[in-house]
Amino acid sequence: MAKEAKKVPQVPESLLKKQKKRLELKAKALDNVIKQKKVRRQKRKEIFKRAMKYAKEYRSMERTAIHLKRMTKKQGNFFVPAEPKLAFVIRIRGINGVSVTYKLILIFVFVYSINGVSVTYKLILIFVFVYSING
Repeated sequence: MAKEAKKVPQVPESLLKKQKKRLELKAKALDNVIKQKKVRRQKRKEIFKRAMKYAKEYRSMERTAIHLKRMTKKQGNFFVPAEPKLAFVIRIRGINGVSVTYKLILIFVFVYSINGVSVTYKLILIFVFVYSING
């Protein structure tokens, strides 16, 4: 017994390699998660700043409109606020169950181009049946 028997590892080498590889992948995934969190946090900050800028802009526009109303009222005149120049109108409901007048208006708006003052009034009439975004 001069030769000592080689000790056989208790865990096969292939499993050790797999475990090592799995640990490396876990570490990389954890690093990626941390990086993603930092990126998302930075994006949220930027989005919040942008939203605050828009809110400030709209608040200032409202204040100027109120100021103009007060100035014209003080002078005895009338202030007519500017109407939106563009309206996106999206049809979201079916035409069944709608009265004839509104049905004709919906057909008119669909078939013909939207130009003129009367169309604005008609859009107000059918506002219940469409989704409107003024811009």
